[in-house]
Amino acid sequence: MANKRYVLGCLGVLVIVVIIIVLLGSGTYNSLVSLDQKVKAQWGQVENQYQRRADLVPNLVETVKGAASFEKETFTAVTEARAKVGQNKLDANMLNNPEAFAKFQQAQDGLSSALSRLLVVVEKYPELKATENFRTLQSQLEGTENRIAVERMRFNEAAQAFNTKRNKFPTVLVVGFFGDRFKEKAYFKAQEGAETTPKVKF
Repeated sequence: MANKRYVLGCLGVLVIVVIIIVLLGSGTYNSLVSLDQKVKAQWGQVENQYQRRADLVPNLVETVKGAASFEKETFTAVTEARAKVGQNKLDANMLNNPEAFAKFQQAQDGLSSALSRLLVVVEKYPELKATENFRTLQSQLEGTENRIAVERMRFNEAAQAFNTKRNKFPTVLVVGFFGDRFKEKAYFKAQEGAETTPKVKF
C-alpha cells in the first residue's frame, strides 16, 4: 500500500514537471514567434523604402542626363548599382542567412555611393539644380534616404529584441529543438569607411 502511494506520488510529480516544461516551452516558442514576426514586419518596411528609392533612380538619372549628357561614367555606375540591387531580391530565409544579408546590404550601399556621385556631378550644373523637376526628385530621394536610415534602425532594434530573447536562458536551450527556425538575425551595419571623417575642400 505504501509502495503504491509512493509510485503514484512520483508519477504525479513527474506529470506536474512535464506540464511545467510544456508550458514553459510553449510560452518560449510563442514569444519567439512574435518577435520573429516583428523582425519580418520591420524588414517589410525596410524593403518598402528601398523599393521607393529604386523607383526614383530612373527618373533622377533621366532628368540629370538631359543637362549632363557627357557624364556617361556616372550614369553607368548608377545603372549598374541599381541592377545589382535588383539581382539581390530577398526571400524569407535571407533574414536568417548572414552571408546573403551582407550581400544584399553591400548592393544597397553600392547604390547609395553611386547616387552620391551623381549628386556631386549635379553640382557642376547650376541650371539643372534650378529646375523644379530636379529639385522635387532630389527632395524625394533625400527623404527616402532618411526613411531608409530610420527603418534600418528599427529593424536593428527588432533584431536585437529577437536575438536577446533567443540567447537568454532557458530559451537558448529550447531553440535547438526547432533547427533553423529561430536562427539569430543579422544587423545592418555602417558602410565601410563610415568611421572616417570626410575631407572637405573649398
